[in-house]
Amino acid sequence: MEKIRTNAAGIDIGAKKVFTAVEGQPVVSHLTFTEDFYKLRDYLVGHKVETVAMEATGVYWVILYDILEEAGIDVWLVDGRQTKQVPGRKTDVKDCQWILQLHSHGLLNRCLVVDADIKELRSYLRLREDHINSSAMYINQMQKALTLMNIRLKEVLSQIHGASGLAIIEAILNGERDKQVLVSLCHRSVLSKKKDLVIKALQGKYTDAGLFALKQAYDGYNFCLQQINECDSKINVVINRLGESGEGQDLKKNVKQYVTTNQTLKGLAQTC
Repeated sequence: MEKIRTNAAGIDIGAKKVFTAVEGQPVVSHLTFTEDFYKLRDYLVGHKVETVAMEATGVYWVILYDILEEAGIDVWLVDGRQTKQVPGRKTDVKDCQWILQLHSHGLLNRCLVVDADIKELRSYLRLREDHINSSAMYINQMQKALTLMNIRLKEVLSQIHGASGLAIIEAILNGERDKQVLVSLCHRSVLSKKKDLVIKALQGKYTDAGLFALKQAYDGYNFCLQQINECDSKINVVINRLGESGEGQDLKKNVKQYVTTNQTLKGLAQTC
C-alpha cells in the first residue's frame, strides 16, 4: 500500500512514559514530565517530522498536543479503537510503530479537538457535574443521619434539601428542638397540606453521634453548593468571552439548558 504521508511519527502515550516512532529511526521514549515533552518536541523538529498521530488516552495527551501544535506540527488525535493491535502486538514500542504505519498510509481519522475557550468551558462543566454528584452523596448522608435519630423528614417532604428541609436541619443544628418552632419554618404549601405529619416526623431521639453526622453532611452539602456557584461564575466568564455571535448565542442557550437540567451538552462532549 502506498504511503500518503511522509515525515510522520506515531506516539503511544502512557501515564509514565511516551514512546515515539519516526520513520527510519529507532523507537525512543520520554518521561511524561513537561520538560521531557519539550525534549520530545525538539526531537521531532530535529528529524523534520511534519505530522504526528497519537491516541486520545485519558487526559495524558492534552499538554503534549498543545506543545507539538505550537511547534507547527500537524497533530492527529485518534480514537484508540482505530489503532487496535492485531494479535501479538502488545508492547508500547510496537504500539507506536503501528500507529505510525496506520498514519503514514492514511488509515486513521482525526478526532475533533475543540479550541481553547471550548476546552476551558468543558472543564468547568465537568467539574460542576462532579460537584453535583458529590452533593447528592451528602444529601443521602443527611437522610441517613436523620433516620438514625428517627426524624422521618424524608417520608413527609418531597426532598430534604428543599427550602423547608434545609431550614429545619439548620435550626436543629443550631439547637432548636421544639417541634412547633421547627414546623413553622416550612413553606406555607407544606403547612397547608401536611403540617401534622411533619410534626410527627420531627418527634425523634436526638443523639450526639447523629447530630455530628448531620452537621458533617450539611456542611459538605453547602460546600458543594459553593463550588457549583464558583463553577457557574467561571462558565459565565467564558460564555461572555465568546461574544455575541450567532455561535456564541447558541452556545449560551445550550449551556443554560445544561446547567438547568444537568444533561449532556451537545457539541462539547463529541470528542474522543
